[in-house]
Amino acid sequence: MDWVPIVFIVFKVAVFGTGMFFAIKWHYDQGKKAKAEASKQQGLMERTPGAAE
Repeated sequence: MDWVPIVFIVFKVAVFGTGMFFAIKWHYDQGKKAKAEASKQQGLMERTPGAAE
């Protein structure tokens, strides 16, 4: 019976750790995606002749 809290705490740490890892990864990937899209838009605006500035 003494092992139950240990198992629950280890499980809780594993679940929260996994969730935090994927949350950080998702936000990092979204930032990379937004930056790539912004640079792509900037590149299109520079190459378009007669584009309004």
